[in-house]
Amino acid sequence: MEIFGNPVRPSVVRSAIRRREAYARRFHFDPAAVYPLSYRPEPCLKDLVDLDVLTLDPKQIEPAPVSAESSVLIATLRMGYGHYRIALAMASAARALGLRPLWLDLLSLPGTPGAGVIEHLESLYNLGCRLSRTIPLFDRFYWEPLTSKGFRALDYNARDRELCRLMAPVFRGLAPELPVVCTHSWAAQAALHAGMHHVVNAIPDNWPLALHLAEGAVHTVQSPSAYLGYRLLKDMGRPGQTLRPMPASSLRLTGHYVDHELVHHLEDDSAARFRRIDSGAPRRLLISIGGAGVQAEITIAILRHCAPLFREGRAVLFLNTGHHPRVRDEISEVLERAGLEFTLHTDWNETRDFAEAALRQEVRGIHLFHHEQTFPAVYTTNLLMRASDLLLTKPSELAFYPIPKLFLRRVGGHEAWGAIRSGEIGDGTVECRTLPEVLSTLDLLLREDDLLRGYLDAILRLAATGRYRGAYEAVELAHRRTSP
Repeated sequence: MEIFGNPVRPSVVRSAIRRREAYARRFHFDPAAVYPLSYRPEPCLKDLVDLDVLTLDPKQIEPAPVSAESSVLIATLRMGYGHYRIALAMASAARALGLRPLWLDLLSLPGTPGAGVIEHLESLYNLGCRLSRTIPLFDRFYWEPLTSKGFRALDYNARDRELCRLMAPVFRGLAPELPVVCTHSWAAQAALHAGMHHVVNAIPDNWPLALHLAEGAVHTVQSPSAYLGYRLLKDMGRPGQTLRPMPASSLRLTGHYVDHELVHHLEDDSAARFRRIDSGAPRRLLISIGGAGVQAEITIAILRHCAPLFREGRAVLFLNTGHHPRVRDEISEVLERAGLEFTLHTDWNETRDFAEAALRQEVRGIHLFHHEQTFPAVYTTNLLMRASDLLLTKPSELAFYPIPKLFLRRVGGHEAWGAIRSGEIGDGTVECRTLPEVLSTLDLLLREDDLLRGYLDAILRLAATGRYRGAYEAVELAHRRTSP
């Protein structure tokens, strides 16, 4: 086995094959199995993104045949919210370009070996995320090195390449000419194993990792430093090893992956933020709990610290707890004990109406959002983002969005360079690793205006250069509108 012309040690290949065979037995992999996919519209996002979701549900009726000329397949995994959010950005851009976005979540196809493998590995990753936030020694000596260095090795990619053969059969019922944009390398590798011809592998992180490679696809990245890192396959070999670089034809710098709605309204939303600053309106904070649900502790600390501001009407909070009932209940209890009134939003249509009204009207108080379904749980943050002044988030996929950001502690070393990227281009803070650092930075952003104005100025400058148009470019690349 070779990866971009770099030989993989035979012992690593043998280990990868044994691992794949073990998972094949565990999840009853049948290489001859056929998975007939049908299509259904996603009702929650019908007039936002207008997705057709691929499903194995035999009750669904397949519509007219898919046209490779007018459609694009968005393939992703529901591992946390990050890959889903990037996939939604791709689907939004595809619809804006006049294409029909088809949605394939490999984890949402129950009974397939691929879904079994992904569910098992996701549970391990989420466990690692939770332990890293509660056990400092685990984070320092295992999780941080694994996610920043372990995932970086070509050997790791070789193992994944074999494992993804178990995920490939679900693609085989699709036309090989159908353009595919993948927001997880496993989806890209599975599509390539299945013989798909036009695969784009949208790399989510700013830290070059061999985990994200899918040789045979065109890889897209969001920053120049990521481009150089992947071009060189920087530090992906063994100590002292010099690797052959990735060919330029396999890599594109596209810019940040952002939804069409946010790019289209960027100037208007930025102008509204400037007006709120000028008028002394309450600062609107947005906190989004991620897919692993590990940020409750820091969120509660922020709530307690800012309680006087909420009581006095000097700050507003939008808090999206996603689909995590434990986080919702824990935060609700803290608010009740503190005597802080809040509004809980659980109806999707009402959430949409609230987010739309917040663009035009004054908003007060604390608003919690909770939705059991994945699409609303993820997309609520996108809706609220337009009406918010400051996003408080770990440096994940949200690090690349056009809103001023305060970065909380990362979950895994691979996220560190998201905050570095934002800090260098000037649309967000550096990563605040400790609670005192978070609270002091937040106090400054709430009390003074200079940093927030600077972030907004940077966002407008970046938008003028097309920096937030990465999703459009990735979709066009898959659809052969630009050179492969």
